[in-house]
Amino acid sequence: MPNPIQLAHSPDADDIFMYYAVAFGWVDTHALRFENTALDIETLNVEALRGTYDVTAISFGLYPHIKEEYALLRTAISFGEGYGPKLVKRKGEKLKRRFKVALSGRYTTNAMLFRIYYPDARPVYMNFLEIEEAVLRGEVDAGVLIHESILDFDEKLEVEKEVWDIWTELAGEGLPLPLGGMALRRSIPLNRAVEIEKILTEAVKVANARKEELCAKLETENLVRIGDEMLAKYLDMYASDASVELNDLQRKALDTLYEIGFKHSLWECPIKTEDYLIPREYSDLRTK
Repeated sequence: MPNPIQLAHSPDADDIFMYYAVAFGWVDTHALRFENTALDIETLNVEALRGTYDVTAISFGLYPHIKEEYALLRTAISFGEGYGPKLVKRKGEKLKRRFKVALSGRYTTNAMLFRIYYPDARPVYMNFLEIEEAVLRGEVDAGVLIHESILDFDEKLEVEKEVWDIWTELAGEGLPLPLGGMALRRSIPLNRAVEIEKILTEAVKVANARKEELCAKLETENLVRIGDEMLAKYLDMYASDASVELNDLQRKALDTLYEIGFKHSLWECPIKTEDYLIPREYSDLRTK
């Protein structure tokens, strides 16, 4: 039996949503075995730089740094459509030019866009679950909330800036906000890589089709941090039909993100998303 595929994802609801469709046996894995690891997104980004996992969730803003070692998957993608991470501060306080801000990680997409927009701010990096409290305690002047935190934060806080608004100012109107996706180690044989992408794509489809049932099961087994209406709302935002497979508009948004990063000297050369996806023509040729 082949070695299990190491699949790393974040503990937020949309990643868990995808993985447990596999874990619960709702998807045919064609004799492939998956072993999962759940870590916060910045830890996953750092581990991707080390090449730790076979398949891993990443921030899209990290990808240019690992493009030689990992291919991008077309599935399990997260984009914002009029929403996304939020920069919050204590109510009534005015941020100075060099304000101290808590970010969820150096390599997260929101941190990339934040640093471009607020070049004089002083970032402090911490686990995303600690950011709200750090702002409330005054350890930092502001913080960027991500994942489920954007739906329910303390009433003593207010939104200073939406990362969605930063994105539209940098990228223009009409493009979704790229946040995160999945990457697959290039050392995996191509036929297996194609199969893994198909399995995970099917997992996202099945999870969406059985959303209500899966939500109930995840809550019963205490596998998610939120529940009831908030879980459903969050999954409608980040685990929808738009998460199943990268479409042309999302690809254009990714290309724009990478063009912005190149223009601001965050990486050495421009990249086009299409060049870093798993080549589907290989699978087509094998079945002819």
